[in-house]
Amino acid sequence: VQLQASGGGLVQAGGSLRLSCTASGTTLSGAGMGWFRQAPGKDREFVAAVRWNSGHLYYADSVKERFILSRDRSKLTVYLQMNSLKLEDTAVYYCAVGLRLISSSYSRHTQYDYWGQGTQVTVSS
Repeated sequence: VQLQASGGGLVQAGGSLRLSCTASGTTLSGAGMGWFRQAPGKDREFVAAVRWNSGHLYYADSVKERFILSRDRSKLTVYLQMNSLKLEDTAVYYCAVGLRLISSSYSRHTQYDYWGQGTQVTVSS
């Protein structure tokens, strides 16, 4: 399984960015796909995830109402629309796939099996 993430960049606070992550080497059937982020000196943090078959979404409290996760099943791609960006959203964003996730594990980065290369998101004042 390979994951290709894109869409990061530099944006002013209050602005928007859209990240994409495309999977290959898998159908994602029965899997979950998520986004995590890691700022310098901090632990990897859950952002959002989707249960691939049902489309059920999970969000971290810190991004609810601002970020929107969606998926294109035909393209094996997820999109993370990030709105009203804040300085504290600055981080490297990683997409990941978990093959055996259950509801309680979608937010745990240790439960994911495959990771993309990361894309930098920098929010400036």
